[in-house]
Amino acid sequence: MIHIRPEVSSFLASSPVKMFINGKWVNAKNGGSSEVWDPAEGKVIGTVAAGDSSDVDLAFEGAGNAFRKTSWSTMPPNDRAVLIHRLADLIEKHNDILAQIEAWNCGKPLPQTTGFEIPHVAKTFRFYADLSVAVRRQEPIAVAGHEARSVLLPYGVCGFIFPWNFPILLLAWAIAPALAAGNTAVIKPASLTPLSSLYFCKLAKEAGIPDGVVNTVTGPGNEVGEAIVSHPDVKRISFTGSTEIGRRLGELAGKHLIPLKLELGGKGVAAVYDDVNVNDVADKVARAVCLNTGRTCCTATRWVVHENIYDQFLKRATDTLKSMKIGHGFDEGTEMGPLVSEKQRETVLGYVERGEKSGAKVLLETGPLHPKGHENGFYVKPGILTGPPSNVCCLDEIFGPIAYMMPFRNDDELIEMVNSNPYGLANSVWTKDLKRANRIAESLVAGSSWINAHNVFPHGVPYAGVNQSGYGGGVLGPDTFFDYLRKQSVVRPL
Repeated sequence: MIHIRPEVSSFLASSPVKMFINGKWVNAKNGGSSEVWDPAEGKVIGTVAAGDSSDVDLAFEGAGNAFRKTSWSTMPPNDRAVLIHRLADLIEKHNDILAQIEAWNCGKPLPQTTGFEIPHVAKTFRFYADLSVAVRRQEPIAVAGHEARSVLLPYGVCGFIFPWNFPILLLAWAIAPALAAGNTAVIKPASLTPLSSLYFCKLAKEAGIPDGVVNTVTGPGNEVGEAIVSHPDVKRISFTGSTEIGRRLGELAGKHLIPLKLELGGKGVAAVYDDVNVNDVADKVARAVCLNTGRTCCTATRWVVHENIYDQFLKRATDTLKSMKIGHGFDEGTEMGPLVSEKQRETVLGYVERGEKSGAKVLLETGPLHPKGHENGFYVKPGILTGPPSNVCCLDEIFGPIAYMMPFRNDDELIEMVNSNPYGLANSVWTKDLKRANRIAESLVAGSSWINAHNVFPHGVPYAGVNQSGYGGGVLGPDTFFDYLRKQSVVRPL
C-alpha cells in the first residue's frame, strides 16, 4: 500500500482543486472539472477545475494589471531576485511534497523527482535570479550629434504551455527567466498532470510574489492553450510539446505576430564507436531510453552502433532492459514507472506494430506489463527494434521506452544516418578518441551534442532544438533570459 503524505492529501481534498488566477484560488467559470489519475495504479486520485477562454481572459487581466500596476516589472532587479530566491527556498523546503505530487501524478520513480527534478527546479530559479542582478540593462550608443542608449525592458504578459512528461521541471525552465526579467505569466499545464503546477502557485503566493504575476489555468489544450496563444494581450509565448501541436500554435502565433519559442519532439541518437567499454556504454544507453519511461524528448531512442561491437552491445543492452525493475514509483527499487495514460500506451505499442508491418525486426519484444499489486497501471516493457532508417519507428518520436538500433561502418555513414532524420534536438557520441568525438559532435545536426554521456543539463548551457525539434530560442542558458527582454532605443539630438 502506498503512503501519501498528509500535505498532499490535504491539497487534493478540495473537489475540484481550483485554478490560481490573480492571487486567488478559483473554480472554472463554466463549472467544469476533469479527473486526475495515478497512472501507476490506473485510478483517479482527484479532480481539478477545467476552464476555457473566459478563465484565460481573467488570467490575462490579472497578469496585465500585475505588470502595469504592481512594482514587479519596475522594481530593482535585486529586489525581484530576493523574492525569486525566497520562492526557491520554499521549493527546497517542500521538496518531498512536490516530489510526491509529481511522482504520483506522472508515474515517476520517487527518487527521480526527490533527488533530481525538484532540486533542479529550485536551482533554475536561483540561476536566473542571480543572472538578472548581473545584467546591464542600459548601454550607451556612440553616435555623432546625439545622446543615445539602448535599454532592455520586459515584454509584459507571457504565455506558457507545458506537456505531461516533466511538468514542474519544464515550468521552471520556461517561467524562471521570464519572471526574473520582470514579465508576468499565464500558465497552462497539461490536462493529465496539472498538480505540481498548481502546488507551485501555492508556494509563489507564500513567497510574496505579487498577485497576478503567476497565473495557472487548467483545462483542455484546444480551449485553454489556443486561447492563450490567440489572446490580444499576450506578448511572448513558450510551448513545449509535440511537433504537431507546435505547428498549430505556430500558425496562431504567426497570425497575431507574437514571438513564439518552441521546444518540440526529438529522436535522439547515441552514436557508439568500437573503442568504448561496450558493456558500460550499453548499460548507460539502455538506461537512458528508460529514463522517465522513454518520455524524454531528447533521450537516446536511436542507437547507431559500430558494426564491430554491434552484437556485444545488443546483448548487454538487452540484459539491462530485461533486468529493469518496473513498478509503482513509490515502491522501493523501482527504476521505471508506467506511461502516463492508457492512450499513450496504445500509441507506443501502435508504433511498434506499424514498424513491424513496414519491415522493422524485433530484437527485444515489448508489450503491456502488469506488475504484481499494480495490475491496472499503464505499464509497458522496454523494447528494441532494428531495420532501415526509413522505418516509421526510426523516423518518428514514439515517446516510450523503445529503442531503434542500427549498425554503421564509418563516419560518413554515421553522419548521413543521423542527419537524415527530420528532428534535431540532442545526440551523444561515445568514443575514447576525443578529437573524433568533438568532430562528430559538431557534424551531427542538433541543438545539443553530448560526449560520452546523454541527458546532460547544466545551468548556463543552452538547450534547444533545430529542424522539427523547435525554434525561437532554447532554455537553461543566459540567452533565454534575454529572450524575455525587448530592446528599446532612446535618442536625443544634441
